Amino acid sequence: MIDLTGKLALVTGGSRGVGRATARLLARAGAEVGITYHTRKNEAEETLRQIEAEGSKGWAHQVDLADEGQIFRLFERVDQEFPDGLDIFIANAGIWPPDDVHIEDMTTEQWRKTMAVNLDAVFFGTREAGKRLRNHGRIVFVSSTAGQRGEAYHVDYAATKGALISMVKGLCVEYASRDITVNCVAPGWIDTEMSEPAYQKQMDKILETIPLGRVASAEDVAGPIVFLCSDLARHITGEILNINGGAVLCG
Repeated sequence: MIDLTGKLALVTGGSRGVGRATARLLARAGAEVGITYHTRKNEAEETLRQIEAEGSKGWAHQVDLADEGQIFRLFERVDQEFPDGLDIFIANAGIWPPDDVHIEDMTTEQWRKTMAVNLDAVFFGTREAGKRLRNHGRIVFVSSTAGQRGEAYHVDYAATKGALISMVKGLCVEYASRDITVNCVAPGWIDTEMSEPAYQKQMDKILETIPLGRVASAEDVAGPIVFLCSDLARHITGEILNINGGAVLCG
């Protein structure tokens, strides 16, 4: 039912986790997929192999998404690979500092880094992607449950994810005249490398907060993202799709 044949997609943070699962599923649906990575070249190459195994084409570009100059060079690559423009932009890349830090102890360095990687990078990327998106395109941000209800001792992370939700609410109106939809997904806990330190400390406690009794896989998040990129979701814009097993209903 989801056919993205001929669509051209860019996924940030595609070397692992949700980004890799999304790139692979987009390819399975027929899209050509470019991915970005920061330092994980080998993992990015594995993602490309998986894209090709799905019968599609892909490419990878190394970039620090928080560096505006490198963003310009990334989109020079986009122009080379996709000279006719983009159809899909997935802003997925981000960080989650795993250590609990009280606001009174949080360093300015940590705050600035989280803002740069999780928020500035999305602004830079969306600004350039928007110039290249063809009519009827799709923008999807990866936010978080933390952006909706906060996260104590991780206020830097929660602040950036809440900001993405606000961006979606504004951008969906800005792009509506071109029939470009702008949405975001808000996952809860996901079984990825980024979240592993927290699992090691409190897996039982985490599972108690999820009515479905399980942590989401990367594929559990990728599916809704690809749905939002499809014609099945053509009349959905400005929305926040929760993917948390019912966790927002508990505690």
